[in-house]
Amino acid sequence: MSDLLPHARSFGQVASAYDRGRPTYPRDVAAWLGGGEQRGALTVLELGAGTGRLTEQLVGLGHVVHATDPDEQMLAVLRERLPGVRTSLAGAEELPAADRGYDVVVAAQSFHWFDHDRALPEIARVLKPGGHLSLVWHQRDVRIPWVRKLGRILGPEHPLEELTRPLADSDLFDDAEEHTAKHWQVLDRESILDYVCSLSSVSTLEAPERERLLTDVLALYDDYGRGMDGMQLPYLTSCFRARVRPLAAPAPAHEPGRHPGRTLDDTQQSDPPWTVTTGSIPRVEDEVTKAPWPSVGDDDTSMLLIDFR
Repeated sequence: MSDLLPHARSFGQVASAYDRGRPTYPRDVAAWLGGGEQRGALTVLELGAGTGRLTEQLVGLGHVVHATDPDEQMLAVLRERLPGVRTSLAGAEELPAADRGYDVVVAAQSFHWFDHDRALPEIARVLKPGGHLSLVWHQRDVRIPWVRKLGRILGPEHPLEELTRPLADSDLFDDAEEHTAKHWQVLDRESILDYVCSLSSVSTLEAPERERLLTDVLALYDDYGRGMDGMQLPYLTSCFRARVRPLAAPAPAHEPGRHPGRTLDDTQQSDPPWTVTTGSIPRVEDEVTKAPWPSVGDDDTSMLLIDFR
């Protein structure tokens, strides 16, 4: 965690840009993270809530949300947006919550910053029996030519396998269910800079290097952008949901004359689709959702315009 600390603590200085430039979460994604809309109102502890992008959706579903974040500047933006939501300045490693107090713990774009050896036992502690941990990440869909070019400027995103490995390796949770959704974010010439500036890999750069990178991003936007209509940045939103395992019962006190770990009788007991305007571009099947998808080649000179209208 020490090597990641400068990046993990870099968001407060760009809180406003983060709030303006980061995508929100679709309602169906927020519902899936809670276990489905049919479950009704839940008690939710959100970790690394940031400026409240996901929090807003969870509250809209009727959940009672306790939002936490280790950065006061990020929480200040959240409180302004959602003044009725309970907030705590806290990291995932020391949660200000009682044992077995929450139906769901959720982390959006933040789980990879945690000290997992400390955070996962804390999460298991505060979940009710049968409760679950939900994780979600937006990742740019690099099948689109201009998004591939943006990725070359910004650098690759971490593979999902790497981001979720600590959960997969934990013996505190069952195997995770997975869900993938598609999502679009409309960006104009200003908001694309907010998006890029909010990335920890950019905000921690020295000023000259950061300015060169932003100049390259604007040049890309001017090549592909559509003026006041902006551009639509496509994401694959990947969700994971893992149920907490029952906590082990405490060992019985050792009585004189009895074997530790034995019972009194000396026996063992165990216990929504996109609308894509592509002209005459042929359509192929999407590898992730099997939905129709416009074919694109590796030639970055090709251009795909997407319009909801």
